[in-house]
Amino acid sequence: MPLLLLIPLLLLVLLALWALLIPIGLIQRYRYGKARRRALPWAVALATALSLISLLLFFASVWVIGHWIDDAPVYAAAGLAAGCALGALGLTLTRFEDEARGLYYTPNRWLVLGLTLIVAARIVYGLWQAAHAWSDMHEGWLPRQGSLLAVGGLLLGYYQIYTLGLRRRLRRHARAFGVAR
Repeated sequence: MPLLLLIPLLLLVLLALWALLIPIGLIQRYRYGKARRRALPWAVALATALSLISLLLFFASVWVIGHWIDDAPVYAAAGLAAGCALGALGLTLTRFEDEARGLYYTPNRWLVLGLTLIVAARIVYGLWQAAHAWSDMHEGWLPRQGSLLAVGGLLLGYYQIYTLGLRRRLRRHARAFGVAR
């Protein structure tokens, strides 16, 4: 009998650990996001390709989810458009340093903070919705999850445009310094 009581206790400990690690993960994401980095050609090319694949899979998922979530493609497309605009803004606010050793860049800390806060706000909103889901069972909570798709589209659009711009800047750097790609 006491072993059966350990299972719910273990689940509560895991839930508490998860709740403690989310803020730490967000803080670490912000710290890494605003750090100065060297643009490695292979890493930028891989990031560009993987973000494009993620974008395609996202919209395939949105098409399927559209059966349950009201206006799912609209939310996803609006988030993508906002993310593309934010990615272009992020490129203009990024500080680039052309050196003979390579191209270094430092993303704008305020934009990184804003994106991190958007993710944190969506997590908090999702937890709030989960806590109040029991009272909304007769209405259903799934049709009102469009903001999750908008945030996903925002982040994917931002990273797609940012990596494409970084790749373009890296090519310009390679031509200026005569580096083989």
